[in-house]
Amino acid sequence: MRYPVLLLTLLLSGLAAAQAPSDRPPELQPVPDGPPGADDAPQVTIKPSAQGRVVEYRANGRLYMLKVIPRVGRPYYLVDERGDGQFVRQDSLESGLQPPMWVIKEF
Repeated sequence: MRYPVLLLTLLLSGLAAAQAPSDRPPELQPVPDGPPGADDAPQVTIKPSAQGRVVEYRANGRLYMLKVIPRVGRPYYLVDERGDGQFVRQDSLESGLQPPMWVIKEF
């Protein structure tokens, strides 16, 4: 009785291990050879106006960030965080993450 159960267990475990995964990763794009070209760099456009300047940042033809520099006041940024065309105002590009800077020992 032990041998048929052992044989059946080994057979089923072999079939389970031999199955192909159901969810395959997406096809990866090859990395281009050589240094980056002029088309790979983000495009920056400065547009002057009566109220100040607007600097547009584009990557692959898509606008992802605006820097608004008013004549009076501090500059601020409008950033498309999700890529859906909805811009969020940020006063600076800092992430807000500041490492602790404690003094452990001074010489």
